[in-house]
Amino acid sequence: MSVFKLLKPVLVTFFASTMLTACVAPTYVTKGTEFPGMYTEKPKSLLIMPPINLSTAADAKDYYSTTVEMPVAFHGYYTFPYELTAEVLKEQGIYDSELVYDIPLNKFQEYFGADAVLFTKIVKWDTSYAVVASNLTVSIEAEIKSTKTSEVLWSYTGTVVVDLSGNSGGGGGLVGLLANAIVTAINTAAADYTTYAKQANARFIYSVPVGPYHPQYLKDQEVKIIQQQQPKQETN
Repeated sequence: MSVFKLLKPVLVTFFASTMLTACVAPTYVTKGTEFPGMYTEKPKSLLIMPPINLSTAADAKDYYSTTVEMPVAFHGYYTFPYELTAEVLKEQGIYDSELVYDIPLNKFQEYFGADAVLFTKIVKWDTSYAVVASNLTVSIEAEIKSTKTSEVLWSYTGTVVVDLSGNSGGGGGLVGLLANAIVTAINTAAADYTTYAKQANARFIYSVPVGPYHPQYLKDQEVKIIQQQQPKQETN
């Protein structure tokens, strides 16, 4: 069997997905039109909840939790110390953020004085590995909910895909194939997920309207971002 026959299904899938991706252009909107609740409620303090881990990586929650607090603080919000928050929640019997995600959040205003709560979900935190090809995927969903109304004031979905495939420059043939396989294995083993989680965070935090401790507070309504909320379909 020829190499082309072996690769044909992969090539067809690749070109089909590439054409589909190329046909779907992102829609750009402003922060003000996409997240008006952030400008009307003007939250000053955010309570960062422990991540909700939907991935298959058991340690993803511990790694990712270290990447959120500081970027949010630099974006102009008062953030409650994460370790303290997690400890208080455990004392109240709340070990998983899933337990409070769908309930009224006014208690967090009473306990912490928080204006809003930041929920994050780890959707993917894994590596796909196939000898000479390897991809690292970190996918995050996030929402800011009001402690006054429990309504979603802001939401975002972001994914970072990193190519860890070998590119050793070892030439063609079996030697080059083996060299690339070795490089791929090394890159995969050494991959620092937290680095790429920070990249995903940087993307979603950029879309958040800045807080009151930022010089651009209430001045970024016209900043353009990729649309996150899908337009509602009209029903007859």
